[in-house]
Amino acid sequence: MFIDISEFIANNPPHRGHGVAVSDVDGDGRFEFLVTGYGVANRVLKWVGTKLEDVADPVLADVTGHTTCMVAADIDGDGREEIYSCNEESEQSDAAQLDRLFAPFGHHWLDLLGQAENAAAVEGIAGHAVAVIDRLGRGRYGFVVIQPGEPVVLYEMGPGGRLLDVAEDAGLDQSVAGPGVLALPLVSDRMDLFIHADGGANCLFRNLGDGTFEEVAEQRGLADPRQLGRGVTVLDADGNGLLDLVCAVRQGSHRLFLQRAGGGFTEEAPADFSLPSHATSVIAADFDNDGLEEVLFLNHGQPNRLFALRHEEWTEIDLGDAVEVRGASTGAAVADIDGDGLLEVLVNHDGHQPLALFKSAPNANGWLRVLPLTVAGAPARGALVLCVVAGRTQRRAICAGSGYLSQMEPIAHFGLGETHRVDRVEIRWPDGSEAVITNPPADRLLTVPHPPE
Repeated sequence: MFIDISEFIANNPPHRGHGVAVSDVDGDGRFEFLVTGYGVANRVLKWVGTKLEDVADPVLADVTGHTTCMVAADIDGDGREEIYSCNEESEQSDAAQLDRLFAPFGHHWLDLLGQAENAAAVEGIAGHAVAVIDRLGRGRYGFVVIQPGEPVVLYEMGPGGRLLDVAEDAGLDQSVAGPGVLALPLVSDRMDLFIHADGGANCLFRNLGDGTFEEVAEQRGLADPRQLGRGVTVLDADGNGLLDLVCAVRQGSHRLFLQRAGGGFTEEAPADFSLPSHATSVIAADFDNDGLEEVLFLNHGQPNRLFALRHEEWTEIDLGDAVEVRGASTGAAVADIDGDGLLEVLVNHDGHQPLALFKSAPNANGWLRVLPLTVAGAPARGALVLCVVAGRTQRRAICAGSGYLSQMEPIAHFGLGETHRVDRVEIRWPDGSEAVITNPPADRLLTVPHPPE
């Protein structure tokens, strides 16, 4: 399936790393990989000609940080994404301010969490995982920060540009530790929040539509207590029109939670699919553009594994170069970084190894990529996109991170198989706005502005 193209990463020394994210860091309309560095500089890898080159601003590079996770979203509604960075405490750390929230000001970046006016809200915050959520549908996102043994934090931008923790007002201030976090319209029409717990029960916060949430994991069949969660991803695994969850477990069987009518879930992972491994990340994407998403398990110290639907059954298939028999995979993200319609996977490692970049073998299958925008023109993370081809509907949720310390590109990628024709595309934004585009051209990126009010 995959070809190793790591030689296209310029200056790729061994290092210890964790998460990977995708955002338009420099505001030029193209997306870059953000790569966390643990005790070394973070990197921003931009496709320049035929190479991925590091173009990180010194502030984003943050050479003194011990960064584990990054995600991006527009917190202030200016059309540019801010970047939240989780940092672990170390001998060189300032324990009063560990995490960062980088905001762009023209070509320069500023850490909002380091500003005096925000000191009271951020003291001692060292996030273990983070995702983004537009709970009110305003096109302004909050950063959901998970800390082991501490209540969930939800940072939003308040009056005068001050950061406020509104988790208590939103009903999210429960203590749960989990490195896998998803925000998407899973069991409601707005953005819900799922936290894959590392010990203890998972949490599913259902959006009530007024900016508040209720925790419903147990009643929906997702609590799954006493497992050690890692990555989590979402896809319509059984083709019934509802989004399902794949949960990677550190020590135990991996889960496939299928959603049923009414919003309940049942665990139905096939035996091979659930086989225990030292998994960190799990990613669902249509890597070969055949119209069906594959599920990629990235393992630490064991071969990676790839599953695809074959004759309506999940079957392990050949990974090619991406098997990484002795890899120490941690975070990873997918993006079509070179714009040719095939997805790349950038894998970070926690074992003083270089980054690895993999790409699907070239094929003639059709494709369509859909980028919904907010009112301000930022990526509409959490939007739901449907693509209808020859009467069959595919569903994608625009990634709001972090499946495992990472965040995918904010684009819905659809493989079309042998056809190069699309019947229609349907988009639902986090505020409930909808758009339908009939017969869009295939084999290209379709950028869709937010509908006028």
